[in-house]
Amino acid sequence: MRGNRYQFGLTLLTGFFLLATLFAVLLYAFTPTTPATRGPLLLAAFVAILLGSLVCILFLLRWLLRPYRQLVGEAEKASRGVTTYKSKDEGEFVLETFQSVVAQLQQQRTALEQLSAQASKRADSAERFSERIVASVPSGLIAFDGSGRSMVINAPGRALLEVDGAALGQPVASLLKGIPHLAELVEDCLQTGKLYRREEIEAFTSDNHPRKLGATVAPIDLAGGEGQRGAVCMLTDITEVTHLREQVALKKNLESLGEMSAGLAHEFKNAIATLHGYVQLLQNLEMNETGRTAASSLLNEVRNLSEMVTSFLNFARPQPLQLDEVSLNELIGDCAAELAPVFKDRGVELLIAGNAETSAANADMPPADRVIHIRADERMLRQALLNLVRNAAEAIPDEQTLRRVSVEISSERDHANREWAVVEIADTGVGIPPADLQRIFIPFFTTKPMGHGVGLALAHRVITQHGGTLAAANSSNGGAIFTLRLPA
Repeated sequence: MRGNRYQFGLTLLTGFFLLATLFAVLLYAFTPTTPATRGPLLLAAFVAILLGSLVCILFLLRWLLRPYRQLVGEAEKASRGVTTYKSKDEGEFVLETFQSVVAQLQQQRTALEQLSAQASKRADSAERFSERIVASVPSGLIAFDGSGRSMVINAPGRALLEVDGAALGQPVASLLKGIPHLAELVEDCLQTGKLYRREEIEAFTSDNHPRKLGATVAPIDLAGGEGQRGAVCMLTDITEVTHLREQVALKKNLESLGEMSAGLAHEFKNAIATLHGYVQLLQNLEMNETGRTAASSLLNEVRNLSEMVTSFLNFARPQPLQLDEVSLNELIGDCAAELAPVFKDRGVELLIAGNAETSAANADMPPADRVIHIRADERMLRQALLNLVRNAAEAIPDEQTLRRVSVEISSERDHANREWAVVEIADTGVGIPPADLQRIFIPFFTTKPMGHGVGLALAHRVITQHGGTLAAANSSNGGAIFTLRLPA
């Protein structure tokens, strides 16, 4: 209100000044100028101009002091409730007020610096915690950015991919060149954002051992705006789990099949024994050369059929194990010596590797660097190994140039620190059709023209009866690999 009155007064003075000036100009213009009147007119004009100048100076001072009055007003607002400022000079009051504001700003700046330090510390702690989480994940974790380059690879992931720390920043195709199917899943996830759950992928290690990986590929949103999509891949080695699952399913199927067919096989054996007697009686009769040849062929077929039924009965009605300490190296050496004529006739080379390698010519000498002992029924285990090694030699076609069967003996420990004896029997044949991998251990399933389909089934039952596992897979270089694991 006081400011409005002051403004109104200045406006009136300005108006009076203008009127006085106008009056002086008009008076000077229309009044005859004589020496007697010129002096008072000039004095009046001078007074009017002086008053106008004072008014202009007042307006100028008011304009110049407007920021100062605003500062005073803001200081008064900031100091409401304080009664001491009225007794002080306005300059001192403004100075003290702004000193107080500066002090508060400094306090707030200090508080902000502390909060910033705390936030930075929390961010560092969260980053270290995230790194520890990624490092402690038991599965392999690989993260890719929007351009398809690897950002994060934890230790299990590097172990599964068999890469080192230099793999960071590599594109998908280069990093996963050994697992092309997984590379396709990651690239499709980056392009379309599709989620892949629990995909089973076949892969090979650097030494061409087959394995199965369980993979989950999921899209992730990255900072940087729309369209920035990455992908995270979780990898788990499920080779052992897959083998155990297949072994359990096969064991159940074989148990059911054995129980169902044991009685039928026994009846067949009785009928075959009767047929065998009639054939022998027929041979004692007087017949021409054609009849004797037919009787001899019939007798051979009856003997083969009787041998097959006997093998199946041994499979369907297993005898109890008679366990004893057995040197696995010596047992395989004995099997190699027994099968040496078979390998010689087929022109196949047999290599046995423990920590040393021998050929079929001296295969009866076991590797001496690492002798592995197991608890087993030597007779039954010998028969199983003979079936497996003979089957590997017979799986190599006659037209195959590289003719070799290698038997590798080793030991390993699982996650429960249990020691296992491992025997790998690999051939250089054409491998096993993928559709037949799940059926080769089923009785009477065979791909050989002259086979009965009982040898692999019997070997599988003997190994599982010893508490071990027997698995078959194809090598990346061709041929099949049978992996036998027994408690050491």
